[in-house]
Amino acid sequence: MKHKPEPAPNDRSAGVSPAVAGASRPRFGEVKIRDRGRLPHWETDNATYFITFRLADSLPKSVLDRIESERQSIVKTAAQAGRTPSSDERRKIQRLSTPVIERFLDSGAGACHLQNSAIAEEAANALRYFDEKRYRLFAWCVMPNHVHVVARFFPGHVLATVVHSWKSFSAKHANRILRTHGVFWQREYYDHLIRSEGEFERAIRYVSENPAKAQLKDWKWVWVCGRDARTTAAEDGGATLS
Repeated sequence: MKHKPEPAPNDRSAGVSPAVAGASRPRFGEVKIRDRGRLPHWETDNATYFITFRLADSLPKSVLDRIESERQSIVKTAAQAGRTPSSDERRKIQRLSTPVIERFLDSGAGACHLQNSAIAEEAANALRYFDEKRYRLFAWCVMPNHVHVVARFFPGHVLATVVHSWKSFSAKHANRILRTHGVFWQREYYDHLIRSEGEFERAIRYVSENPAKAQLKDWKWVWVCGRDARTTAAEDGGATLS
């Protein structure tokens, strides 16, 4: 690939999980917690994540507004009690709109620019470019209006910066191909810190099966690494799978 994805400033914001629901959160003190007024993001060095980012028009504003309204209600209730949201409340925020998100994404909402093979290729190239340099890819899928990734991030490489790089690189080339300008990806993205072998297997399975679930026949833009992926993910004792 001739072009190099450009690192960019921190662009963390919350999304809603379309998969891996119900998994336990890590204990405080084990991770860095980032919160920019939305759902907190949980980070740790040398960790494995399930990540989803979506095209700008993939979710109607009404859906996003409803999610934010319900989130604000839960956060307000906790604040009035003089506390932060409990683990149960955080899980409720995370899961409150999962079926809605899945329905819109897999039904092909929006213009679905990633059905264009040239644009899908640029998105896949962005993911592959720093594989084994900044992170290790275990699975990815470029769907018509969103992208799923399972990857282990190497020490010193921040999840937010890498995701911004993927989005910035692919958006630049997509707009060139489409001869358009403006926002290509939604600012929000979803990330889930994988903390068990079971979660890892569920995430890989979800990514690999997503095209069939969305009734996409002979879909080219899906990849899963070999059977040694699980062992590799936990090597050196640095990942969070054990």
